[in-house]
Amino acid sequence: MPKSLVIVESPTKATKIGKILGSDYIVESSVGHIRDLPANAAEVPAEHKGKPWASMGVDTEHDFEPVYVVNPDKKKTVANLRKLVKQADELILATDKDREGEAIAWHLLEVLQPRVPVRRMVFGEITDAAIRHAIEHTIDLDERLVDAQEARRILDRLYGYELSPVLWKKINPGLSAGRVQSVATRIVVERERERMAFVPASYWDLSAELVKEGGSAFESSMTALDGARLASGRDFDQQGRLTSDGVARLDETRARAIAAGLEDATFTVSSVETKPYRRKPPAPFSTSTLQQEAGRKLRFSSSRTMQVAQRLYENGYITYMRTDSTMLSDSALTAARDQIRARYGDDYLPDSPRIYAKKSKNAQEAHEAVRPSGETFRTPDELRGELGSEERRLYELIWTRTIASQMTDAVGQTVSVRLEAPVGSQGGEDAGATAQFSASGRTITFPGFFRAYVEGSDDPEEALADRETFLPPMAEGDVLSAEEVTAEGHETKPPARYNEPKLVQKLEELGVGRPSTYASIISTIIGRGYVWKKSGALVPSFTAFAVVSLLERHFAHLVDYEFTAKMEDDLDEIAAGNFDRVPWLSRFYFGGPEGGTAVAGAGSGGPSGDGPAVVANPLGLKEMVTDRLDEIDAAAINSIPLGQDSSGTTIVARVGRYGPYLQRGEDTASLPDDIVPDELTPQRAEELLEAPNDDRLLGTDPETDQPVVARNGRFGPYVQLGDPADGKPEKTASLFSSMSLDTIELSDALRLLSLPREIGRHPEDGEPITVQNGRYGPYLKWGKETRSLGSESELFTVTLDDGLKLLAQDKKSARQRSNPVLRELGTDKVSEQPMSVRNGRFGAYVTDGEVNASLRKGDTVENLTDERASELLQMRRERMAAKGQTPKKSASRKKATKKKSAKKTSAKKASSARKRS
Repeated sequence: MPKSLVIVESPTKATKIGKILGSDYIVESSVGHIRDLPANAAEVPAEHKGKPWASMGVDTEHDFEPVYVVNPDKKKTVANLRKLVKQADELILATDKDREGEAIAWHLLEVLQPRVPVRRMVFGEITDAAIRHAIEHTIDLDERLVDAQEARRILDRLYGYELSPVLWKKINPGLSAGRVQSVATRIVVERERERMAFVPASYWDLSAELVKEGGSAFESSMTALDGARLASGRDFDQQGRLTSDGVARLDETRARAIAAGLEDATFTVSSVETKPYRRKPPAPFSTSTLQQEAGRKLRFSSSRTMQVAQRLYENGYITYMRTDSTMLSDSALTAARDQIRARYGDDYLPDSPRIYAKKSKNAQEAHEAVRPSGETFRTPDELRGELGSEERRLYELIWTRTIASQMTDAVGQTVSVRLEAPVGSQGGEDAGATAQFSASGRTITFPGFFRAYVEGSDDPEEALADRETFLPPMAEGDVLSAEEVTAEGHETKPPARYNEPKLVQKLEELGVGRPSTYASIISTIIGRGYVWKKSGALVPSFTAFAVVSLLERHFAHLVDYEFTAKMEDDLDEIAAGNFDRVPWLSRFYFGGPEGGTAVAGAGSGGPSGDGPAVVANPLGLKEMVTDRLDEIDAAAINSIPLGQDSSGTTIVARVGRYGPYLQRGEDTASLPDDIVPDELTPQRAEELLEAPNDDRLLGTDPETDQPVVARNGRFGPYVQLGDPADGKPEKTASLFSSMSLDTIELSDALRLLSLPREIGRHPEDGEPITVQNGRYGPYLKWGKETRSLGSESELFTVTLDDGLKLLAQDKKSARQRSNPVLRELGTDKVSEQPMSVRNGRFGAYVTDGEVNASLRKGDTVENLTDERASELLQMRRERMAAKGQTPKKSASRKKATKKKSAKKTSAKKASSARKRS
């Protein structure tokens, strides 16, 4: 009997919604996007091959019409959905209500071509009430959101496909440029440049532990000397220069003398100022603030936060987690206020609900704030047995933030006390001067929302501001004595590197990207090797320096913060129906006059009526890339000046094909993998360049009478045949991973130099079969066929029979044989499959049987935690999703069963979707 077919994006949502709707509905998953622009030349449809724009999959000659293809790994999914549509009496599209969700729904319509009524169902939470309400109140497909998503996708394709080849030619193959990722990389690189240019400055100040007779001691700080304010860190610039006039800068000698002169001094209170203190609760979470706070409080990466939030949403515990809104629905306000009254009492409940203004005007504003789902919030304690550790911690954070947002203010009072003391005779040049000190205290008279929640901070010292600090009662003229006076030295610090929460905050502040994309942006720049983590901080690679330098010098507006933010605003205007995307894309790609084409009846521009921000480029992106390619000096782009050595010779760090290295004249030296740019001072670079030569003469080759030398090179330790002083060696061979320069013998070196080794000839064609050690490990080669070997030692033991058996296997089986398990790990939170670290052709990687993710810079097999392994796998999933790929399910993983659902209540026919070729 025909039933309604409901299509969602994920199997988890399908299962949950199927249980709610019941047996009258078939709920199936599309597993994300079913089609996209071609991922490579092989996917380009035959009718378009050979056209100048074919590789991009965007017809730049005809209004930037995209060419969509069904993702190869989605063909079975599409076939199944087509079959189900034919058996259904209506189709209900229940993808997320945002740009991506609306685009998925539109692509489903285009591909499935249903001949039954179509409805669009949207919801912000997966609860019985929300799902039943959504299916009874369906809407039409929002083609403006589809346009917005398509415009972004086309723009990103144009940007990446035109600029990435420039990076391949001028820096290194395999690099990529992206509209937002390149700007995010620039932010991280600029901060590192600031740190590299930073010159520290030293200054001293004093603190005194004071006590009033009969009272308790408290800390105070010296603020001025004879009315001149003491210099502090904010008075110095990045070059260590004092920039403030009229301040007193103390050195160690002077500070210690003043401390000695104050030991027996009398401290007199010169003023006492009391002010009321009031702190309002923070707003409920948006996507951005959720990522920031989970990073601070839970130490979650942005991608991990979104991964856990996705599981909470899909299982019905929280509302949709991609939102720019801080609004709460009426039912949510009621639920929060009921819990505050029951848990904390009426004193903690404001007279009326708190209403938080929307933070964003853009078209992604389709949801409430991130909050617990339902009309009565379940407490974290009630869910303790249902949620895993990560889910419970994030749910508790969301629950407490939501509750706190509707509580009363925290109130109290602050007290500021100023004191003066004469410097005694031991004060050196400052004897007889007056030292001014200050102390402050805070008391909380009513905690308000502090009872539930205290917002986290990136700086532990800032977090102290929320704590109470008590001072004894004092009045003007009171006299105090010092129990101890201490002189303290300080040094200014370079600006801190960004961590993930701070980078998210910076992206939001600049208007670069949108909150729903921040996690994927950060995952991308880490995954591409532009940024790596050191103790949680984001460190740019030397390759990132080269990429940013090229873009800044030759395509400056494309990594300009204001320009990128205005492009985001324009894309939002397209989503709002105010701008036409075709002339907008044309100006970006081909160039053209400034100004915008507003949609008829929509006004002349954005909120200010200024028209689109994509202004006239004299050439446009396409011609700009073509005309400027020859202008780009690859050597200059790939050089990062470090300064001069002790003799005045310039030292530069260079980005080479096989990694970064130092150069000073003709001298070169490899850079250690773990060195960070701001630590590479001229002094450190000179040490690396002048490190002792590790060459070891092992003996003489009996066949050629040439010396055999073991050396350390830019690409690792190796042996060479021939005298290093003669220039180019006769032959070289890398050491095995089990060998070292200190212990290798002549016999070992001669065996290495004997490679590649022929093990015999293939019986089919008589062609030789050889074994050799390559850049990615040992392998066997016959013509164009290759197979990886399990270990380096097999290079000397594998026989012709072994080689023929290996060649008879398919590459996948051979690869599995050659990738031994290095370490077993725990269970991945997403796939629920056991994880392991394996040794692959490209080095160590983590896998759950479905997704493989290479270990990144700073990761080691020994120190890899389950949490970091899951994060690497999720980053890989996100990159695959961006390319329209899906993980292959392991044979052991259970398939989600289709859930059939509750009686439909309406059969409104949707308007037919637009058609595009």
